[in-house]
Amino acid sequence: MRRRIPRAPAKALLFVGTLFSNEEHLAKARRSLEEHFGEIIMESPALEWDFSDYYREEMGGPIYRRFLFFRELTEQDKIASIKLITNEIEKELSTGDKRNINLDPGYLTLAKLVLATTKDYSHRLYLKDGIYAEVTLMYQKQKGRFIPNINTYRDYADSRYQRIFHIARGLLCLLSKSAGV
Repeated sequence: MRRRIPRAPAKALLFVGTLFSNEEHLAKARRSLEEHFGEIIMESPALEWDFSDYYREEMGGPIYRRFLFFRELTEQDKIASIKLITNEIEKELSTGDKRNINLDPGYLTLAKLVLATTKDYSHRLYLKDGIYAEVTLMYQKQKGRFIPNINTYRDYADSRYQRIFHIARGLLCLLSKSAGV
């Protein structure tokens, strides 16, 4: 029997999913995110977010989702610290107790899309400092597409989002090659 020796996983493509109703708040968040995580290499179009009314009282409406992808690949174990930073940015950009923008960081590997969250649930693993992670989408090589898990948020299962992540996966391949990974 061969022994498996632990080794560091490949670096991942960092992204932040944003929810906002005002482009000005997005612009401020983008500047702050770039200060922390470096250059944004890809940005999705703003897609109207009409999957629930959960954020409407807090942010107004209509609400849009935009994904920001960063050039510098990140270590996967940094996602908890990244989530803490995005929580601070949300707080800085809030008006009183109401957020003006929601920032959901995650990372993409060739095999999966992982989201960080402060909410515990049966399918989430605790990382550290009150942060959990979930595998939201899995890449199915045979079908050449992502498939959602049973508890995946409805928007992440949407075909428009799937196309964005498929393009981002191609970007990850290019960035990995240029970085010699």
